[in-house]
Amino acid sequence: MLRTRDEGVSARGGVTTVQSAEITLPQAELEGLWSPEYLERLARTYWLWIGRTSLGLLRVLYTATSREVVVLRRPLVLLRFFAPEYDVSASGGTVTWRINRGLLVAPAGRGEGYLRMDVEWRSEDPATGEVTLLVTSQVANFYPAIRGRGWFSRIGRIIYRFTQLKIHVLVTNAFFRSLANLDLAPSVVGSLRGSTPGVPDADEFEAVRRLRAEREAGERGPDRERGEGAAVRSGGAAA
Repeated sequence: MLRTRDEGVSARGGVTTVQSAEITLPQAELEGLWSPEYLERLARTYWLWIGRTSLGLLRVLYTATSREVVVLRRPLVLLRFFAPEYDVSASGGTVTWRINRGLLVAPAGRGEGYLRMDVEWRSEDPATGEVTLLVTSQVANFYPAIRGRGWFSRIGRIIYRFTQLKIHVLVTNAFFRSLANLDLAPSVVGSLRGSTPGVPDADEFEAVRRLRAEREAGERGPDRERGEGAAVRSGGAAA
């Protein structure tokens, strides 16, 4: 079951679009693979899907601090994201790419908004031995450059809705459908990979929590760290 919620394209401010899908899988099969590593692989599979559906015109370039969606190669960078941030538990996980800049991003939207992928165990059916996952893709507070400014924004909003936004919805829905076979690509970086790939391990989840704490402490700095409580966002340079 696929759902799309579009909160509209205003003349000013960011655009938010949420897509979700319920995917039913054998519980035994899912339990045998769910670990932080597989959230990382889900993210990698999403980027590969972008390249596949664009017939190779779009590529994703990896650096230690960014992910770039380019047309064939630099300098045609359509979207540049910061390195992904992870939040993982035994019942689901979230990976967030905060938007940096790019040709598709209006100047006012640089450093604003994010792309987020979320996986949540919703229900289990003991009778059939199946579990239902809710997979959600959210683009929040995105400022499309194509919208333009001033008098052109009225036309630009229409162009964005029926081109860039329509393509994003179609590609993401097709990606959701492809997840039913659990064919996830290996991660490029592999920073969340456990000692036994594919096997849930409490040590792996603890490693993610430790990675989150280290990142948050670095962002706050020593002075702020003494005066603030623990943060809630996790990070990692992967996928």
